[in-house]
Amino acid sequence: MAALKAQIPYPSPKDPPNCVASPAPKSFSSVTALPSEPGGVVARALVAMARFRGLLGACIRSLPVDVGGGRLVGALDAVLDSNARVAPFRILLQVPGSQVYSPIACGELLNGPDVYWAIATGATLEEINQHWDWLEQNLLHTLSVFDNKDDIASFVKGKVKALIAEETSSRLAEQEEEPEKFREALVKFEARFSFPEAEKLVTYYSCCCWKGRVPRQGWLYLSINHLCFYSFFLGKELKLVIPWVDIQKLERTSNVFLTETIRITTQSKERDFSTFLNLDEVFKIMEQLADVTLRRLLDNEVFDLDPDLQEPSQITKRDLEARAQNEFFRAFFRLPRKEKLHAVLDCSLWTPFSRCHTAGRLFTSDSYICFASREDGCCNVILPLREVVSIEKMEDTSLLPNPIIVSIRSKMAFQFIELKDRDGLVESLLMRLKQVHANQPVHYDSSPKDDMVSPVFPSTSMCSDHKFGDLDMVSSQNSEESGKEKRRQLPPEALMVAFQQAGGQSPDSRMSREQIKISLWNDHFVEYGKTVCMFRTEKIRKLVAMGIPESLRGRLWLLFSGAVTDLALHPGYYGNLVEESLGKCCLVTEEIERDLHRSLPEHPAFQSETGIAALRRVLTAYAHRNPKIGYCQSMNILTSVLLLYAKEEEAFWLLVAVCERMLPDYFNHRVIGAQVDQSVFEELIKEHLPELAEHMNDLSALASISLSWFLTLFLSIMPLESAVNVVDCFFYDGIKAIFQLGLAVLEANAEELCSSKDDGQALMILSRFLDHIKNEESPGPPMGSHHAFFSDDQEPYPVTDIADLIRDSYEKFGDQSVEQIEHLRCKHRIRVLQGHEDTTKQNVLRVVIPEVSILPEDLEELYDLFKREHMMSCYWEQPRPMAPRHDPSRPYAEQYRIDALQFAHLFQLVSPWTCGAHTEILAERTFRLLDDNMDQLVEFRAFVSCLDVMYNGEMNEKIKLLYRLHIPPALTENDRDSQSPLKNPLLSTSRPLVLGKSNGDAVDYQKQLKQMIKDLAKEKDKTEKELPKMSQREFIQFCKTLYSMFHEDPEENDLYQAIATVTTLLLQIGEVGQRSSSSGSCSQECTEELQASAPSPEQDSVFADTGKTPQDPPAFPVAEGDWTVSLEHILASLLTEQSLVNFFEKPLEIKSKLENAKSNQYSLKTFEMSRQSQPEFKLSNL
Repeated sequence: MAALKAQIPYPSPKDPPNCVASPAPKSFSSVTALPSEPGGVVARALVAMARFRGLLGACIRSLPVDVGGGRLVGALDAVLDSNARVAPFRILLQVPGSQVYSPIACGELLNGPDVYWAIATGATLEEINQHWDWLEQNLLHTLSVFDNKDDIASFVKGKVKALIAEETSSRLAEQEEEPEKFREALVKFEARFSFPEAEKLVTYYSCCCWKGRVPRQGWLYLSINHLCFYSFFLGKELKLVIPWVDIQKLERTSNVFLTETIRITTQSKERDFSTFLNLDEVFKIMEQLADVTLRRLLDNEVFDLDPDLQEPSQITKRDLEARAQNEFFRAFFRLPRKEKLHAVLDCSLWTPFSRCHTAGRLFTSDSYICFASREDGCCNVILPLREVVSIEKMEDTSLLPNPIIVSIRSKMAFQFIELKDRDGLVESLLMRLKQVHANQPVHYDSSPKDDMVSPVFPSTSMCSDHKFGDLDMVSSQNSEESGKEKRRQLPPEALMVAFQQAGGQSPDSRMSREQIKISLWNDHFVEYGKTVCMFRTEKIRKLVAMGIPESLRGRLWLLFSGAVTDLALHPGYYGNLVEESLGKCCLVTEEIERDLHRSLPEHPAFQSETGIAALRRVLTAYAHRNPKIGYCQSMNILTSVLLLYAKEEEAFWLLVAVCERMLPDYFNHRVIGAQVDQSVFEELIKEHLPELAEHMNDLSALASISLSWFLTLFLSIMPLESAVNVVDCFFYDGIKAIFQLGLAVLEANAEELCSSKDDGQALMILSRFLDHIKNEESPGPPMGSHHAFFSDDQEPYPVTDIADLIRDSYEKFGDQSVEQIEHLRCKHRIRVLQGHEDTTKQNVLRVVIPEVSILPEDLEELYDLFKREHMMSCYWEQPRPMAPRHDPSRPYAEQYRIDALQFAHLFQLVSPWTCGAHTEILAERTFRLLDDNMDQLVEFRAFVSCLDVMYNGEMNEKIKLLYRLHIPPALTENDRDSQSPLKNPLLSTSRPLVLGKSNGDAVDYQKQLKQMIKDLAKEKDKTEKELPKMSQREFIQFCKTLYSMFHEDPEENDLYQAIATVTTLLLQIGEVGQRSSSSGSCSQECTEELQASAPSPEQDSVFADTGKTPQDPPAFPVAEGDWTVSLEHILASLLTEQSLVNFFEKPLEIKSKLENAKSNQYSLKTFEMSRQSQPEFKLSNL
């Protein structure tokens, strides 16, 4: 009878808990007070029992934690959080004698041999009483129908699991707009597609799926890993399951019947879906799900989702919408990836330069308050919270409804009005402001040297008469860091100051132009602000397009990129990186050293050790900071230019901003970001320059030319004095500036490009044009591109002024918004990632095809099955230590690898050697055999090579593979196998074995096989390492496998008889060898038959003395006198039976297996997972 136990709070781990046990009474007992431990707290526990013959053991324990519970179902939520703390009171189901337990609620306890399953939790005695009452009313009265404790345990466990599943579904449904309908759709989705529980439904829609010209009305279900469609019309059922990871193209199209449809393209098919109530919403969610899934599964090199989305089972429709808005927010204001958006509110901002309120939206995040006007480019503001002094509510009036004032350190204030829920907004902002100031204290010079002093804008002036104020905010708290800086002796100024060059123009003309620009900027600073909190308007964009004055360029790059905030938040960080990274030698540092002298070699700053050393430090420090990127070619050119206009530490933070925010995913192993933008650029060419796109049938040629434009921001293919103006626009407008300038370059050369005959001529046209772009207003001397193709033109080439080109790019192609660019990136990222997958596939097949006899089309399908097996484990299974994610940085053949469980599943689907229940064991042995490096993973190449032997190998190759599967390392001492089906009569060697000849005479089998074995030995490859001999235990397992393989074969009876004969023969051979080894000598007849001495080429080496020590001993030597047989013995014996020869030489068709595998791979996987998730105990009747 199960006992009821009440336990006081747990003492320390070294002291065993005090328990009070009592027999279960036949009625409900009262609350019992237990004595407390010395120095402990008195614990009161509810001692209760099951009313029906004590069949339910329950235990309520008091634990020393202060965690609140909830209602019964609410308490079960804790099961979803493995890190949840244990509640003070718990109801536990006791299963005495059980050695295995499975957690079904918030926790589990072991007490000796007993297992306790936590059923409910509570923070107070009253709460746990309520849970017990619920159990009495809903559970206990049903237990009398069961006869044993195992059935009770299974029933209770299943009931609680059902409650948890229902609660999970309910919580998911509550997040949707129509919970009841969503819950109903969820039930139908689970019933129709039988996915594991881990496959969460995100949303669903009613729509039509087109098959040719015939539409099928049904339901489209979008889950975290799949797009599914179900239709039942006129008695015909249609089910489609398309993994997001298989989608190669997702686009909106139109056909003859409907104006707009959503077309989904996979490797083999196109599917059209239409008649959505809100097609825009459906398409957006499809794109987001496809993007999230592909990046999660195929691009883990750089994928960094929000914490809420890193667990795919938590993705909901609302989460996707929030993620899209968050990504737009970060891209629009170019903020760090970790910045999380909290609220978006409509409001109006007072703009003093226009003397009115400007309508727009307010964005609040972890560390920023941002504003964007409704009219694109009219006014944007970025306010880091560390710059904010106060946030206050003003009096609400009819003219100023719901106003708040945000004051910043540079003595500016921003007035926002028409804010909904003003009180809640101000409260949350003040909370975050307090947290930011606590985590990031700001020290700034408050001396009244400048009315617009800001600690966020450190003094980086390269020209002393144009200073922005004494903005030293780090020295006061980092005297130790500054000491290190002195030891390092970093250059105190930008390289352009140290290496000033005289221009080609007169000094007066050069300075006058610079002074005019500086004057314009100073006027702008007075009216709009000059810190990171400035009003950013169309006027500043025009000033940037004219070219930033050289004395202001570095600091404005810092401001526009946001690097100035990073610099302020990380005092001393760069110096520490330099200390840690310098002197370390690795592949990255070698690459950096090779490229140091190729970086702007025409500039005097990089003809000296000063510039080279600064470049080395910045690149090495960044590689140390971000090893995922490390160093990528083109980073040296960009960093060189940054060092010309900014101090070394500032150049480092500018590089961080470019690589990690402004050009995401550009500088990694596969330059995915750059390829995505190239694909976007192709679409923009088709949209804006259709004639050129029509002439250039393959725009990928243009993309290969323009790739360097994006990677180096035109620095490598334009004269430096012109390219820095492009960089000015890039730091202000982001990648949009590069897109529109690229279009302007193509438009300027469109006529010549349309008349070009090949890609080479097009390259020459564009290279010559870019090399002749000049900057007439540059104060420095002209400096040609160090990648110029033409320096000896036969005739003067027209010169294009960079200011004119930039102005044209804004006027003609400046209408692209950040939102449009981000949408295009999302669309083309799918294509680029799938393009990489196709490249990986083709490279793997190219290597494997010459090595095997399987047809290329069948190999392609095998690769798809292999990859899908890997993906299915990523979908639904918890990550295992030996099953790493897809790693695109590895060699092609090693990008997809499967572990033992995945291999066993795939082996069962495609292997011709199916052995019934024995198949799983054979798969395990095969996996161990193929796992050469013992890393518990197998590549596609090894898997296919093994299959090729099974399907297309000669008989001796197949027998050799089977032989190797039954000796170490494939067969281990702890090999999981069942009792051998071989019976004693078959293993007996008491009856002599004779073979009949045509004349009726009988001869001994050894004489008949001698010549056959000689021939086999002669053909044996002398260079091949001899396989170890097989012991009797291994031989029995070998025979067991053969018996299993023959099951359900049409010639089953003949095969069984043949293998019985061969088994007896081999056992006798082994015994002969055993006797000769143990006795050390044989009779004369034995000596003639089994030569003990080293055989000559004419002699038989197969029946040689098995006790002789070989020159190259096997890895697993057999003790002298043991029973053994060799591969040659087995092969020769099998050749004596024609039925066995026919079995191993009959042609095997792989196509039918592949078709069956494609159809059943999903269903078998889901069946296995559902079987694994079933309770250990089963209910026979309820």
